[in-house]
Amino acid sequence: QVQLVESGGGLVQPGGSLRLSCAVSGGSVTTNTMGWYRQAPGEQRELVAYITDARSRYYVDAVKGRFTISRDSAANTVSLQMNSLKPEDTAVYYCNKTPPGPYWGQGTQVTVSS
Repeated sequence: QVQLVESGGGLVQPGGSLRLSCAVSGGSVTTNTMGWYRQAPGEQRELVAYITDARSRYYVDAVKGRFTISRDSAANTVSLQMNSLKPEDTAVYYCNKTPPGPYWGQGTQVTVSS
């Protein structure tokens, strides 16, 4: 069973930065397409970015140029560097395979507010 543990969220002012990390066990970040998702209050969970086994990257239009997804094969982690944060980035962020598997971590809360 895959276990996903997200960390790195917090409260940040608009324009600030955060780096999220996802520790993966029971699966490889190298051989799977791994993604970051987010769910804002009252909204459905949405895919934000993913990275393939060949290191191709995809970003939803709302975060292009601001977010960068990466992976560390040795540590088996996936990260999301978030710059120029906006209030509309406020959400709980999750990592998972893309398409997502049945198991989700607890997520990490990101709040962008002045």
